[in-house]
Amino acid sequence: MLFLIELCLTAVAVLLAFAAPSFGVSWFAKWETRLSRLARRPRLAVAIVGALALILRAALLPFEPIPKAGVQDEFSYLLAADTFAHGRLANPTHPMWVHFETIAELQQPTYASKYPPAQGLVLAAGQVIFGHPFWGVWLSVGIMCAAICWMLQGWLAPEWAFLGGALAAIRLGTFSYWANSYWGGAVAATGGALVLGALPRIKESPRARDALLMGLGLAILANSRPYEGLVFSLPIMVAMAVWILRNPRGLWAIIAKRVITPLGLVLILTGFAMGYYSWRVTGSPLRLPYQVYHATYDRTPLLLWQTPQVTPASRHQVLDALAASRALQFVEYRSFTSVLSAAIAKAIVLWLFFSGVVFLPIIVFALALTPYGFSWKDLNRNTRFLIIVSATVFAGLVLEVYCFNHYAAPMTCVIYALLLTAMRYVRQWEWRGNPTGLAMVRAVPVICVILLVVRAAMPAFALTHGLTPTWCTVDKLDGPKLERARLQAELENRNQPQLVLVQYSPGHNFNNEWVYNPADIDRAKVLWARDMGVPENEELIRYFSNRQVWLVNADEANPRLSLYSPAHTVNVTAGKSAQPVLNSASKSE
Repeated sequence: MLFLIELCLTAVAVLLAFAAPSFGVSWFAKWETRLSRLARRPRLAVAIVGALALILRAALLPFEPIPKAGVQDEFSYLLAADTFAHGRLANPTHPMWVHFETIAELQQPTYASKYPPAQGLVLAAGQVIFGHPFWGVWLSVGIMCAAICWMLQGWLAPEWAFLGGALAAIRLGTFSYWANSYWGGAVAATGGALVLGALPRIKESPRARDALLMGLGLAILANSRPYEGLVFSLPIMVAMAVWILRNPRGLWAIIAKRVITPLGLVLILTGFAMGYYSWRVTGSPLRLPYQVYHATYDRTPLLLWQTPQVTPASRHQVLDALAASRALQFVEYRSFTSVLSAAIAKAIVLWLFFSGVVFLPIIVFALALTPYGFSWKDLNRNTRFLIIVSATVFAGLVLEVYCFNHYAAPMTCVIYALLLTAMRYVRQWEWRGNPTGLAMVRAVPVICVILLVVRAAMPAFALTHGLTPTWCTVDKLDGPKLERARLQAELENRNQPQLVLVQYSPGHNFNNEWVYNPADIDRAKVLWARDMGVPENEELIRYFSNRQVWLVNADEANPRLSLYSPAHTVNVTAGKSAQPVLNSASKSE
């Protein structure tokens, strides 16, 4: 539905640009003059963009309330956040850990998230300061939009930088899953904006402040999206090296003092911090939690050139099913046609998320207006570099077996810079002496605002946003997410501590995983564990003797809790849970 609305609004805007290009000229000119004065105050503009993102998302809480976790990665990040909020980097392995094994979390040598710590630290800040991890997401989105505006100020005119930051606040800071889940995206986007925004400032006037910001951005990327952050940073580091070598030798001492030294100190401290974190989680400063998890549960390569290995069998069918699915997907991905089709699919998904239909006419007309014989050298040097960075990152994404929009988060600022460059080019175009290009460009922020209002109003009219993942991303796990959250809230209201044994039906979708717990398992009001059969279950129940024990099948259409009975549990063969065998009473519930 929303995709069709966006498509219709864009088509109307294009028609008006040709039929009535002078429509609203005086109104637009008045507001552009006012906003131009504001945009020319860089610090104020950055602050306003960040505040705009925060205000918009807070104002939308009645329409888009604080989200419930539903995706595996979200629960893992929330575990990291809860761990950090308790003042720990990792949790000791629980005596009953085999019942709590789950996707994206380590149980040995410590109980911790498999992911880098940046997103968990942001969520922990929200949990500690405001009482809920969501407010960490909220803050990260505001900081991201401010950082994007700051980055654009280094590459474009102030007015365009301010517009780009405002568009990011509207499109990414409101209904995108970056602002409505715990999955991440804003943190890595902030890191990318800091790195790329510091580059032109350092080249123009070397200052320690900008070098420190670049180092901070690199540290954020290394601890949020390490692979994509590395690929993103490569052309930037090459540009830095070329710039240093082209400077007169007499300036090298100044560059070393103001750029290399502060940047190097930040990176050295980051390396030590990452090594210490890995040591506390895995026991080795050179072994990342991600590596330990995949060596234990899923040895399928993540990159195209890596060699597949056999994943050892686990204690739980869900984990084995996930590993088998990923191994099959990796084998299928390695053909040339699969890589090509995946590259096209990834490009479409990224376009829908970052750009959408509203920017399509701008891109099309920017390409169509390119004169015959136009060459690569005719492009502005900054534009050429931004294209190189975006192409490098996309090539890196194609080499990954899996890809989600937040994988491309480091280059968010680059995408906005290129879109704004196209808008600036189209703005100058006249058709039959009329300012058609100007009208087309002015329509973009108007359409974005209209879409924001429409999206906010859709629940009141019982409308869905459809299956096309445009800027408000579709979450296919809404149903299971809400069911688990509903039962969690129901159990939290009981006086006695609770223990829930989770079953799955044949054909279970491993993406609908329910066995996730907070950092302090023994003190948690509600615990979720796997139904492993009568002997193992009784051992778990004896350990948690003060808890009321429930059984739930997460794959039922309307999952409901029933008091635990050994007659309703699973059969166990060779130490592994088989498919659930429920009696007729359980099936009818």
